[in-house]
Amino acid sequence: MLKKISSISDYILICGASSERQVHAIALNIEEGLKARGERPLGTEGIKQGRWALLDYGDIIVHVFVDSLRSYYDI
Repeated sequence: MLKKISSISDYILICGASSERQVHAIALNIEEGLKARGERPLGTEGIKQGRWALLDYGDIIVHVFVDSLRSYYDI
């Protein structure tokens, strides 16, 4: 939980995927699951490209990286 140290968001979820297709699928599934609960993202980036996806829900930010890119940034 980042609430005490960040004014940007309360939570950041970082996950990896073994392929660009998986990055795309994970990001879309998160988006669809939250949409079913009435949540809409403030913004998204990179979902179609597939190497890295960002989903910004205000209090929660989700990053999905292809494993090679996640390793490159060491996160």
